[in-house]
Amino acid sequence: MKKIIIAIDGYSSTGKSSFARRIATEMEYIYIDTGALYRAITLQLAKTGILTSDNRIDRDAMKQELQRTEIHFQFNEAIQKSETFLNGDNVEEQIRSLQIANQVSYVAEIPEIRAYVDQILRDLGRERGVVMDGRDIGTAVFPDAELKIFMTSDLHIRAERRLKDLLPNQPDATLESVLSNLQERDRIDSSRETHPLMQAPDALLLDNSHLTMDQQMEWFQSILPNYLNDDCNH
Repeated sequence: MKKIIIAIDGYSSTGKSSFARRIATEMEYIYIDTGALYRAITLQLAKTGILTSDNRIDRDAMKQELQRTEIHFQFNEAIQKSETFLNGDNVEEQIRSLQIANQVSYVAEIPEIRAYVDQILRDLGRERGVVMDGRDIGTAVFPDAELKIFMTSDLHIRAERRLKDLLPNQPDATLESVLSNLQERDRIDSSRETHPLMQAPDALLLDNSHLTMDQQMEWFQSILPNYLNDDCNH
């Protein structure tokens, strides 16, 4: 059976990563967490003071720092998932914080950073057999991906999901703060000049507001055969 690229784009906190991981596991594909790359860069720029607390960035220093920044994923057998390493350190927990969530969209809209990440992604996807989720995978990184999915969900449902994920490590997080963060991220992601968030013309829309993961997988399995057939053009 031929291997394909599955590109999953969509709004923040629609469950793209969980969905992509499940697909990758069932298809024995490689899962690539593109959001983790942007979050790791955001963390590095914040740690070095290149990114300030009010989201100002020293562009010249940023370009130099990117040349010294190494990001890779490493599979953790104990928890059966890949974790993000930044310059040799496991930063998986740090990059999931609300602080990084509040800053990552400002970093991700910078053309030089998008080019940096896009090249990493293209290198990882060269052999196909990968599942990637992000904001512009199907429109900019892999416009030739065989299967493109665009995920959306009700804003308040997204906020409740995000809050549930945050509370174990950030008990002071509130629904109001998460809602505000998501609204701002949606605004930045959809309006940036370089590769804004949008549904590719040939992407399938998945609104998972009221769908369980199993129901989403049932939908995925129903459409998948169309994209594994060499005779089909999408």
